[in-house]
Amino acid sequence: MTYSDLIAKRILDLCNERNITLNRLATLSGINHSTLENIVKKHNKNMKLRTICRIATGFGISPAQFLDFPEMTETVVEDE
Repeated sequence: MTYSDLIAKRILDLCNERNITLNRLATLSGINHSTLENIVKKHNKNMKLRTICRIATGFGISPAQFLDFPEMTETVVEDE
């Protein structure tokens, strides 16, 4: 598993938990829907920290909270 895989999973899990669409998250985050689609479909493997911060803000959490989930801390991450 790669970091891109983990971030994509985290976005989808939080969207499901909060019952929001990627389109709504894009609006809340202030980023393009296509950017989120590319992240979730793993076409974008070089995400900027600013993008992670905006996504976290869209969920109403800090970037640290966004990145603090079991898979991130327990998974052996492969090189991208």
